Amino acid sequence: MDFIRYAERAAALVNAELSDEAALREHLADRSWLHRSVVLADVTSLQSFQAELRPVFEASDVDDVRLVVGSLNDLLASHPVTPMISDHDPDHLHMHVANRAASVAELLIGEALMGLATLVCDLGATRLGICSEPRCDNVFVDTSPNQSRRYCSDRCSSRANVAAFRARQKAASAR
Repeated sequence: MDFIRYAERAAALVNAELSDEAALREHLADRSWLHRSVVLADVTSLQSFQAELRPVFEASDVDDVRLVVGSLNDLLASHPVTPMISDHDPDHLHMHVANRAASVAELLIGEALMGLATLVCDLGATRLGICSEPRCDNVFVDTSPNQSRRYCSDRCSSRANVAAFRARQKAASAR
């Protein structure tokens, strides 16, 4: 299991606009083998999960370690993960966070929770954040060595830097 990737997928899931089954398939664009299994119940479950998971990122963003840990523990209790060894490639045994009978929603929720729980244990509970660009409210995972990430994407970082540059230029010309 690649827990960092699972944690990053958790952020992408919180940020996703999951209005219907087609939107969920679009979110899963790089995982086409799941497309046939997507049903409306997955969309509904994931919309609820998005609302439950966002407060974990918000708590981390304000350095509330107890709330991050407590919230993740509550989510793990209400969404039990059933790991299993996958043998579809006998030369490359590996772990999956759900069995073959799991729904798409159960799989994505399991990946998100295991990824975030492992990230919090390995890197700390303050590695999740909310984008600092004022027009954006996306969440992100900060795996930078010095925990310096402030934006969800390069696009938001560039927008913020351009806005700050223009503000400095305007202030300098007003003198």
